[in-house]
Amino acid sequence: MEKNTDKKIIAQNKKAYHDFFVLEKLEAGIELFGTEVKSIRQGKINLKDSWCFVKDGEMFVNGMHISPYEQGNIFNRDPLRTKRLLLHKREIKRFYSQVKQEGLAIVPLSVYFLKGRAKVEIGLCKGKKLYDKREVAAKKDAMRNIERSLRR
Repeated sequence: MEKNTDKKIIAQNKKAYHDFFVLEKLEAGIELFGTEVKSIRQGKINLKDSWCFVKDGEMFVNGMHISPYEQGNIFNRDPLRTKRLLLHKREIKRFYSQVKQEGLAIVPLSVYFLKGRAKVEIGLCKGKKLYDKREVAAKKDAMRNIERSLRR
């Protein structure tokens, strides 16, 4: 009996790509309770203002909103509770050292299911300045105009 091995993306943090340059990506497991998993399967998750931090050698994600499961009643947890990420110590230390030395941020980029398990893709990110955002928008507009003219 084979399980499904393809990625089923549930939510993406598009604001992270707008506000940050993503330097490095990493896949992490996430510690969830049953009703939270059911709610994520329904797509009721928001990553918009979420961020990660390291405390006591463990990495946590803060601000990830998982809506309460309707049939969960007393088993529902706080939607904005801090959730622990499941990573190897060396991965946590590597990301943490870069955050401390270079002033980078760790941001969740997407949540998906892989082989039936919820995974979070986190990114080591550097903040964009306003002129960087304008430059990216100008490049997108130029590419859009080129594609439009090639179709005609």
